[in-house]
Amino acid sequence: MTIRFDGKVAIVTGAGNGLGRSHALAFAARGAKVIVNDLGGARDGTGSSSEAAQAVVAEITKSGGEAIANGANVADFEQVQAMVQQAMDAWGRVDILVNNAGILRDKSFSKMTMEDFKLVVDVHLMGAAYCSKAVWEIMKEQAYGRIVMTASSSGLYGNFGQSNYSAAKLAVVGLMNTLAQEGEKYNVRVNSLAPAALTRMTEDIIPDPRAAAVLQPEPVSAGVLALCGEDAPNKFVLCAGAGGYASFHTYETKGIHLSPGQQTPEDVVENWTDLDDVNGEERLNSALDQTAKFIKAALADIDKNA
Repeated sequence: MTIRFDGKVAIVTGAGNGLGRSHALAFAARGAKVIVNDLGGARDGTGSSSEAAQAVVAEITKSGGEAIANGANVADFEQVQAMVQQAMDAWGRVDILVNNAGILRDKSFSKMTMEDFKLVVDVHLMGAAYCSKAVWEIMKEQAYGRIVMTASSSGLYGNFGQSNYSAAKLAVVGLMNTLAQEGEKYNVRVNSLAPAALTRMTEDIIPDPRAAAVLQPEPVSAGVLALCGEDAPNKFVLCAGAGGYASFHTYETKGIHLSPGQQTPEDVVENWTDLDDVNGEERLNSALDQTAKFIKAALADIDKNA
Protein backbone atom coordinates (compact mmCIF):
# COMPACT_ATOMS: atom_id res chain seq x y z
CA MET A 1 0.00 0.00 0.00
CA THR A 2 1.36 3.38 -1.02
CA ILE A 3 0.10 6.45 0.83
CA ARG A 4 -0.70 9.26 -1.57
CA PHE A 5 -2.48 12.60 -1.23
CA ASP A 6 -3.38 13.38 -4.83
CA GLY A 7 -6.33 15.77 -4.95
CA LYS A 8 -5.98 16.55 -1.23
CA VAL A 9 -5.29 19.95 0.29
CA ALA A 10 -3.09 20.20 3.38
CA ILE A 11 -2.46 23.11 5.72
CA VAL A 12 0.76 22.87 7.71
CA THR A 13 1.35 25.58 10.29
CA GLY A 14 4.83 26.63 11.29
CA ALA A 15 6.05 25.17 8.01
CA GLY A 16 8.87 27.57 7.24
CA ASN A 17 11.52 25.64 9.13
CA GLY A 18 12.27 22.39 10.90
CA LEU A 19 9.53 19.83 11.29
CA GLY A 20 6.85 21.92 9.58
CA ARG A 21 9.00 22.43 6.51
CA SER A 22 9.69 18.70 6.37
CA HIS A 23 5.97 17.90 6.72
CA ALA A 24 5.01 20.34 3.95
CA LEU A 25 7.61 18.95 1.55
CA ALA A 26 6.57 15.38 2.33
CA PHE A 27 2.88 16.06 1.66
CA ALA A 28 3.70 17.87 -1.59
CA ALA A 29 6.00 15.04 -2.73
CA ARG A 30 3.03 12.67 -2.43
CA GLY A 31 0.61 14.81 -4.40
CA ALA A 32 -0.99 17.20 -1.91
CA LYS A 33 -1.53 20.88 -2.51
CA VAL A 34 -0.09 22.69 0.50
CA ILE A 35 -0.70 25.90 2.39
CA VAL A 36 2.71 26.64 3.88
CA ASN A 37 1.90 28.71 6.93
CA ASP A 38 4.60 30.48 8.89
CA LEU A 39 4.57 33.77 10.78
CA GLY A 40 8.31 33.89 10.26
CA GLY A 41 9.09 34.96 13.79
CA ALA A 42 11.98 34.08 16.06
CA ARG A 43 11.89 31.02 18.29
CA ASP A 44 10.35 33.07 21.10
CA GLY A 45 7.57 34.32 18.82
CA THR A 46 8.89 37.82 18.21
CA GLY A 47 9.07 39.37 14.75
CA SER A 48 7.69 38.17 11.44
CA SER A 49 8.90 37.47 7.92
CA SER A 50 7.53 35.74 4.84
CA GLU A 51 10.92 34.57 3.61
CA ALA A 52 10.91 31.10 5.18
CA ALA A 53 7.44 30.18 3.94
CA GLN A 54 8.18 31.54 0.47
CA ALA A 55 11.36 29.47 0.31
CA VAL A 56 9.44 26.28 1.09
CA VAL A 57 6.84 27.14 -1.56
CA ALA A 58 9.67 27.65 -4.04
CA GLU A 59 11.05 24.19 -3.23
CA ILE A 60 7.65 22.61 -3.77
CA THR A 61 6.87 24.39 -7.03
CA LYS A 62 10.34 23.68 -8.37
CA SER A 63 9.58 19.98 -7.91
CA GLY A 64 6.30 20.32 -9.80
CA GLY A 65 3.98 20.64 -6.82
CA GLU A 66 1.44 23.28 -5.82
CA ALA A 67 1.80 25.42 -2.72
CA ILE A 68 0.86 28.82 -1.34
CA ALA A 69 2.67 30.74 1.38
CA ASN A 70 0.66 32.17 4.25
CA GLY A 71 1.85 34.33 7.14
CA ALA A 72 -1.07 34.03 9.55
CA ASN A 73 -0.42 34.16 13.28
CA VAL A 74 -2.18 31.03 14.53
CA ALA A 75 -2.94 32.78 17.83
CA ASP A 76 -5.22 35.21 15.93
CA PHE A 77 -8.51 33.58 14.94
CA GLU A 78 -9.34 36.13 12.23
CA GLN A 79 -6.00 35.54 10.53
CA VAL A 80 -6.53 31.78 10.79
CA GLN A 81 -9.98 32.06 9.20
CA ALA A 82 -8.48 34.10 6.36
CA MET A 83 -5.82 31.42 5.85
CA VAL A 84 -8.44 28.69 5.53
CA GLN A 85 -10.45 30.87 3.15
CA GLN A 86 -7.30 31.27 1.06
CA ALA A 87 -7.14 27.49 0.70
CA MET A 88 -10.83 27.30 -0.17
CA ASP A 89 -10.55 30.07 -2.76
CA ALA A 90 -7.56 28.39 -4.40
CA TRP A 91 -8.54 24.73 -4.24
CA GLY A 92 -12.09 24.44 -2.90
CA ARG A 93 -11.41 22.12 0.01
CA VAL A 94 -9.22 21.40 3.05
CA ASP A 95 -8.48 17.75 3.81
CA ILE A 96 -5.54 17.86 6.19
CA LEU A 97 -4.46 20.16 8.99
CA VAL A 98 -1.18 19.72 10.81
CA ASN A 99 -1.02 21.98 13.86
CA ASN A 100 2.73 22.35 14.07
CA ALA A 101 3.36 26.05 14.80
CA GLY A 102 4.94 26.78 18.15
CA ILE A 103 7.26 28.96 20.19
CA LEU A 104 9.42 28.52 23.27
CA ARG A 105 9.91 30.77 26.27
CA ASP A 106 11.68 28.43 28.67
CA LYS A 107 12.33 29.36 32.29
CA SER A 108 11.77 27.72 35.63
CA PHE A 109 8.29 28.37 36.98
CA SER A 110 9.75 30.61 39.70
CA LYS A 111 11.32 32.90 37.10
CA MET A 112 8.63 32.69 34.43
CA THR A 113 6.24 35.60 33.93
CA MET A 114 2.57 34.87 33.42
CA GLU A 115 2.81 36.81 30.17
CA ASP A 116 5.29 34.25 28.85
CA PHE A 117 3.16 31.41 30.17
CA LYS A 118 0.04 32.72 28.44
CA LEU A 119 1.77 33.50 25.16
CA VAL A 120 3.09 29.94 24.78
CA VAL A 121 -0.33 28.50 25.65
CA ASP A 122 -1.98 30.88 23.18
CA VAL A 123 0.24 29.75 20.31
CA HIS A 124 0.28 26.02 20.98
CA LEU A 125 -3.17 25.37 22.44
CA MET A 126 -5.32 28.21 21.17
CA GLY A 127 -3.51 28.12 17.83
CA ALA A 128 -4.42 24.45 17.45
CA ALA A 129 -7.98 25.15 18.56
CA TYR A 130 -8.39 28.13 16.19
CA CYS A 131 -7.02 26.23 13.19
CA SER A 132 -9.11 23.15 13.96
CA LYS A 133 -12.24 25.25 14.40
CA ALA A 134 -11.63 27.04 11.11
CA VAL A 135 -11.53 23.76 9.15
CA TRP A 136 -13.99 21.75 11.23
CA GLU A 137 -17.25 22.42 9.39
CA ILE A 138 -15.51 22.15 6.02
CA MET A 139 -14.23 18.70 6.91
CA LYS A 140 -17.57 17.59 8.32
CA GLU A 141 -19.47 18.72 5.21
CA GLN A 142 -17.09 16.94 2.83
CA ALA A 143 -17.11 13.86 5.14
CA TYR A 144 -13.35 13.76 5.17
CA GLY A 145 -10.69 15.28 7.36
CA ARG A 146 -7.40 14.50 9.04
CA ILE A 147 -6.11 16.69 11.87
CA VAL A 148 -2.80 16.25 13.67
CA MET A 149 -2.02 17.98 16.96
CA THR A 150 1.65 18.36 17.80
CA ALA A 151 2.14 17.26 21.38
CA SER A 152 5.48 16.65 23.06
CA SER A 153 7.19 14.34 25.50
CA SER A 154 7.48 17.49 27.62
CA GLY A 155 3.70 17.50 27.88
CA LEU A 156 3.33 13.75 28.33
CA TYR A 157 6.04 13.45 30.98
CA GLY A 158 7.19 16.93 31.99
CA ASN A 159 10.49 18.75 31.44
CA PHE A 160 12.25 21.15 33.79
CA GLY A 161 11.91 24.78 32.73
CA GLN A 162 8.99 24.16 30.37
CA SER A 163 5.87 24.49 32.52
CA ASN A 164 4.14 26.69 29.91
CA TYR A 165 5.12 24.48 26.98
CA SER A 166 4.33 21.25 28.87
CA ALA A 167 0.90 22.50 29.89
CA ALA A 168 0.01 23.46 26.33
CA LYS A 169 1.37 20.26 24.82
CA LEU A 170 -0.64 17.99 27.10
CA ALA A 171 -3.67 20.22 26.57
CA VAL A 172 -3.68 19.54 22.82
CA VAL A 173 -3.92 15.82 23.60
CA GLY A 174 -7.05 16.59 25.62
CA LEU A 175 -8.38 18.59 22.67
CA MET A 176 -7.67 15.61 20.41
CA ASN A 177 -9.47 13.22 22.76
CA THR A 178 -12.77 15.07 22.39
CA LEU A 179 -12.49 16.14 18.75
CA ALA A 180 -11.72 12.54 17.77
CA GLN A 181 -15.03 11.49 19.31
CA GLU A 182 -17.02 14.36 17.81
CA GLY A 183 -15.56 13.95 14.34
CA GLU A 184 -15.60 10.18 14.05
CA LYS A 185 -19.01 9.79 12.39
CA TYR A 186 -18.04 12.39 9.77
CA ASN A 187 -14.78 10.60 8.88
CA VAL A 188 -12.80 13.40 10.53
CA ARG A 189 -9.96 11.71 12.37
CA VAL A 190 -7.88 13.54 14.93
CA ASN A 191 -4.54 12.31 16.20
CA SER A 192 -1.46 13.64 17.97
CA LEU A 193 2.25 13.52 17.32
CA ALA A 194 4.96 13.66 19.99
CA PRO A 195 8.08 14.33 17.90
CA ALA A 196 11.78 14.19 18.67
CA ALA A 197 13.92 16.08 16.18
CA LEU A 198 16.85 18.44 16.26
CA THR A 199 15.48 21.80 15.12
CA ARG A 200 15.92 25.39 16.22
CA MET A 201 13.24 24.67 18.84
CA THR A 202 15.28 21.91 20.47
CA GLU A 203 18.92 22.73 19.73
CA ASP A 204 19.51 24.03 23.28
CA ILE A 205 18.00 21.03 25.06
CA ILE A 206 19.63 18.28 22.96
CA PRO A 207 23.34 19.07 23.39
CA ASP A 208 24.83 15.76 22.16
CA PRO A 209 26.60 16.62 18.87
CA ARG A 210 25.91 13.09 17.59
CA ALA A 211 22.17 13.79 17.77
CA ALA A 212 22.26 15.83 14.57
CA ALA A 213 22.96 12.69 12.57
CA VAL A 214 19.92 10.80 13.79
CA LEU A 215 17.36 13.39 14.92
CA GLN A 216 16.42 14.62 11.47
CA PRO A 217 12.86 15.85 10.75
CA GLU A 218 12.14 13.47 7.88
CA PRO A 219 11.53 10.32 9.98
CA VAL A 220 9.02 12.30 12.04
CA SER A 221 7.24 13.47 8.89
CA ALA A 222 6.80 9.83 7.87
CA GLY A 223 4.76 9.42 11.05
CA VAL A 224 2.69 12.51 10.32
CA LEU A 225 1.77 11.24 6.88
CA ALA A 226 0.81 7.88 8.38
CA LEU A 227 -1.62 9.76 10.66
CA CYS A 228 -3.21 11.48 7.66
CA GLY A 229 -3.78 8.66 5.17
CA GLU A 230 -7.06 7.08 4.15
CA ASP A 231 -6.63 4.36 6.77
CA ALA A 232 -5.42 6.70 9.51
CA PRO A 233 -6.21 5.81 13.11
CA ASN A 234 -8.33 8.03 15.34
CA LYS A 235 -7.47 9.37 18.80
CA PHE A 236 -3.92 8.04 18.61
CA VAL A 237 -0.75 9.55 20.06
CA LEU A 238 2.25 8.66 17.91
CA CYS A 239 5.72 9.23 19.30
CA ALA A 240 8.37 9.55 16.60
CA GLY A 241 12.04 10.39 16.39
CA ALA A 242 15.37 9.14 15.00
CA GLY A 243 13.58 6.34 13.17
CA GLY A 244 11.82 5.19 16.33
CA TYR A 245 8.02 5.00 16.51
CA ALA A 246 5.86 4.23 19.56
CA SER A 247 2.39 4.82 20.89
CA PHE A 248 1.42 6.66 24.06
CA HIS A 249 -1.70 5.67 25.99
CA THR A 250 -3.30 6.71 29.26
CA TYR A 251 -4.21 3.83 31.54
CA GLU A 252 -6.33 3.78 34.69
CA THR A 253 -5.98 1.22 37.45
CA LYS A 254 -8.89 -0.96 38.44
CA GLY A 255 -8.83 0.87 41.74
CA ILE A 256 -10.77 0.18 44.91
CA HIS A 257 -14.19 0.96 46.34
CA LEU A 258 -14.68 2.20 49.89
CA SER A 259 -18.03 1.82 51.59
CA PRO A 260 -19.71 5.02 52.91
CA GLY A 261 -18.28 4.57 56.39
CA GLN A 262 -14.77 4.21 54.98
CA GLN A 263 -14.75 7.21 52.63
CA THR A 264 -12.26 9.21 54.70
CA PRO A 265 -8.83 10.56 53.76
CA GLU A 266 -7.26 8.16 56.24
CA ASP A 267 -8.87 5.14 54.55
CA VAL A 268 -7.81 6.42 51.13
CA VAL A 269 -4.20 6.64 52.31
CA GLU A 270 -4.40 3.23 54.00
CA ASN A 271 -5.52 1.66 50.71
CA TRP A 272 -3.11 3.57 48.49
CA THR A 273 -1.13 0.51 47.42
CA ASP A 274 -4.29 -1.27 46.26
CA LEU A 275 -5.72 1.71 44.37
CA ASP A 276 -2.36 2.12 42.62
CA ASP A 277 -2.02 -1.59 41.75
CA VAL A 278 -1.43 -1.86 37.99
CA ASN A 279 -2.93 -5.35 37.75
CA GLY A 280 -6.15 -5.04 35.79
CA GLU A 281 -5.46 -1.51 34.58
CA GLU A 282 -7.24 -0.54 31.36
CA ARG A 283 -7.55 2.09 28.68
CA LEU A 284 -10.81 4.01 28.93
CA ASN A 285 -12.44 5.42 25.81
CA SER A 286 -14.23 8.39 27.36
CA ALA A 287 -14.77 10.29 30.60
CA LEU A 288 -18.10 8.52 31.08
CA ASP A 289 -16.31 5.16 31.15
CA GLN A 290 -14.59 6.18 34.37
CA THR A 291 -17.86 7.39 35.90
CA ALA A 292 -19.57 4.15 34.90
CA LYS A 293 -16.77 2.15 36.53
CA PHE A 294 -17.17 3.97 39.84
CA ILE A 295 -20.97 3.71 39.77
CA LYS A 296 -20.82 -0.02 39.03
CA ALA A 297 -18.55 -0.61 42.04
CA ALA A 298 -20.71 1.55 44.31
CA LEU A 299 -23.94 -0.22 43.31
CA ALA A 300 -22.30 -3.62 43.76
CA ASP A 301 -21.31 -2.57 47.28
CA ILE A 302 -24.92 -1.51 48.01
CA ASP A 303 -26.27 -4.82 46.72
CA LYS A 304 -23.73 -6.77 48.76
CA ASN A 305 -24.76 -5.03 51.96
CA ALA A 306 -28.51 -5.00 51.27
